Amino acid sequence: MVNKIEHIGIAVKNMDDANVLFEKLLGVPSCKMESVESEGVLTSFFQTGVNKIELLTATNPESPIAKFLEKKGEGIHHIAFDVEDIQAEIERLKSEGFVLINDIPKKGADNKLVVFLHPKNTNGVLVELCQEIR
Repeated sequence: MVNKIEHIGIAVKNMDDANVLFEKLLGVPSCKMESVESEGVLTSFFQTGVNKIELLTATNPESPIAKFLEKKGEGIHHIAFDVEDIQAEIERLKSEGFVLINDIPKKGADNKLVVFLHPKNTNGVLVELCQEIR
């Protein structure tokens, strides 16, 4: 079961410029920056109340974010949903006919296990499921 929207991911070309822009826009500084080497991405999180925005930029030209930026440019990359039991959600969604990009949860940013649903099954939206690592 999905608990809530965990965050919205936004792909950016220049993290420094994007951090300045979102700090001005949201009125708060980035609360956490983290590199996820396995995905070739640098992330920056902004939190306002219960809402989070994750900025993502590529750390290598072969990363999924680099390819996204090359193909689509800057903008919304994904919406992430918080789940209590990621494995149960994987099984539930597969039984409903959804196609996952990765069937096995992997460590993502912000102390989360993550899987992604293919956008071809979600009206063109890349969906991430997140579970807090316990």
